[in-house]
Amino acid sequence: MKNPNTPVSILTVPFDLGASQRGTKLGPEAILKAGLVNKLHSLQMKHTIHEVHFPPFIEERYSSSPRLNYLNENIRIHSKLADEVYRISKNGVFPLILGGDHSIAIGTISGLRKHYQNLGIIWMDAHSDLNTPLTTPSGNIHGMSLAVNLGMGDPKLTSIGGLKSTIDPKDVVIVGARSIDHGERELIRREGITCFTMHDIDKLGMAHVMQEAIRISSSGTDGVHLSFDIDSIDPQIAPATGTPVPGGLSYREVHLAMEMLYESSILTSAEIVENNPLFDDHERSSELLVGLIGSLLGERIL
Repeated sequence: MKNPNTPVSILTVPFDLGASQRGTKLGPEAILKAGLVNKLHSLQMKHTIHEVHFPPFIEERYSSSPRLNYLNENIRIHSKLADEVYRISKNGVFPLILGGDHSIAIGTISGLRKHYQNLGIIWMDAHSDLNTPLTTPSGNIHGMSLAVNLGMGDPKLTSIGGLKSTIDPKDVVIVGARSIDHGERELIRREGITCFTMHDIDKLGMAHVMQEAIRISSSGTDGVHLSFDIDSIDPQIAPATGTPVPGGLSYREVHLAMEMLYESSILTSAEIVENNPLFDDHERSSELLVGLIGSLLGERIL
């Protein structure tokens, strides 16, 4: 974060209709119960907590298209989240969003784009989330959230927040990818998106990858958002995910990433998503996420 004295607003978004596996709506409460408030107190950070409530709706999985599961429900929650994030950002507060599945990044980033003219994105995820209705194998919107923020996909999603401008692909850096669909691979190459796979991390080292991610996402941008999916971490360390992919980030690699982001002073917002307590082992994933948020906000070993 650019100023360590900036107050933090924690937005909890208990939403899981962007994914096929239910349970991530329980993720925000699990992180709070694992000690997040005490962690912020130990860092002497001013903070507030509030929940983004659903507008009333009736679930309709195929309410619009079988290629876009729960489209109407997604539109409702992301539109409300965009308004909340914009309000927080324009007041000079650091938004820390707790999801929920990764579809909530549609609302988060839509709100941020109303405040920042040129937003950079660091997307830490086992997946690239760059599918569209034409390429999706599942119809799950959490696998389309980055594509939507690049202006690709259903107009009802790309227009959330009321803006025509989109994130510039050159300002996006994906870190930790290891499961990329064919259509996503083509899009990454076509748009010139920087994507550091686990092969790159193995070969170059986490420190080098994060240095590059920080440099690219902050070059010519006026804000940088971290979108962090728990499945970027190896599932043996963080089992609380409905989309586990072996061979992810180690405990120290992911802490180093958070520590380097804090030291860089580039972050203006962050979200933590896809924590599913139904798959956890005695809350250890939620406790790990509390520790990672601590590192992101300035906690150090010494």
